[in-house]
Amino acid sequence: MTDHRGTFEHACLDEPRREHGYCTDDVARVLVVTTREPDPSGEVNRLAGVSLRFLNEAQSLGGACRNRMDSAGNWTDEPSLNDCWGRCLWGLGTAVACSDVVWVRKSALVQFERAAKVRSPWPRAMAYAALGAAEVLSAQPDHRAARKLITDYAVSLPTPNDSADWPWPEPRLTYANALLAEAIIAAGVALEAPNLWQRGLDLLGWLLDIETSGDHLSPTPVGGRGPGDVGPAFDQQPIEVSSLADACARAAAVDPAARWIDGVRAAASWFTGSNDSGEVMWNPETGGGFDGLHADGVNRNQGTESTLAVISTLQHAQRISLLQR
Repeated sequence: MTDHRGTFEHACLDEPRREHGYCTDDVARVLVVTTREPDPSGEVNRLAGVSLRFLNEAQSLGGACRNRMDSAGNWTDEPSLNDCWGRCLWGLGTAVACSDVVWVRKSALVQFERAAKVRSPWPRAMAYAALGAAEVLSAQPDHRAARKLITDYAVSLPTPNDSADWPWPEPRLTYANALLAEAIIAAGVALEAPNLWQRGLDLLGWLLDIETSGDHLSPTPVGGRGPGDVGPAFDQQPIEVSSLADACARAAAVDPAARWIDGVRAAASWFTGSNDSGEVMWNPETGGGFDGLHADGVNRNQGTESTLAVISTLQHAQRISLLQR
């Protein structure tokens, strides 16, 4: 799925749809999974390098970020502060904290500092940016730009919702929902604010309950989920499951409760068939993740977002398995 420019966004089965080009959202995810891979091979490090160069080209000098490049290498949109900006910071921060390649860490930090000069009005974009800042601070606790960004994020959080039935900060669950809880946990840890990270843990616990049906995950579908909605509902996307795995893995590093490790395992099991349809959601032969779970079957196209969702979730599951040996 990757050439010398970046990673193609879409696939027809396991073949990249080159005519659809590349997007920063996915390339940032590639940087996350490649730089946090333990003992990476030369090929994994090469993918990280390609991703880092792509993100550098995506950024404007002012810090905003383009999202879409066509197959000829031409940007087709203007720099913005949408989710692509936040995901860019998330990828860069992860590279700073996790890469074992010196030039990747140094280049990622320069790019991070450029993007961290600005702020987004969009909650998920800021949540991704906060995760990136938390990663930088885990490696460089005195980094001023990262600390300012994550502090601004914490200050911008809405007042907690006191409703026992619907404590979520939005009227409906939409996409990458666990991200919001994870970012609050990360901010609380980085700022040494136990009340803040407990707030994130409480939100994540509620979400995990909502998105669990019996012995398996039943994630929020593309159409969202609101109070009173009855599941299961489809089209379910792998990104929802991997976001939950990310958040549970971070929660497990803060809180010893077994439910977070169980959450990571449930996310991994969702891909192997423990889901609302009993369908395997990845292709072990290609390593690709399937694009969606429907009531009547599986979308078997293996796009980058879905494939990275599998890889990311299995990374967490493997790490937890190794820690418990």
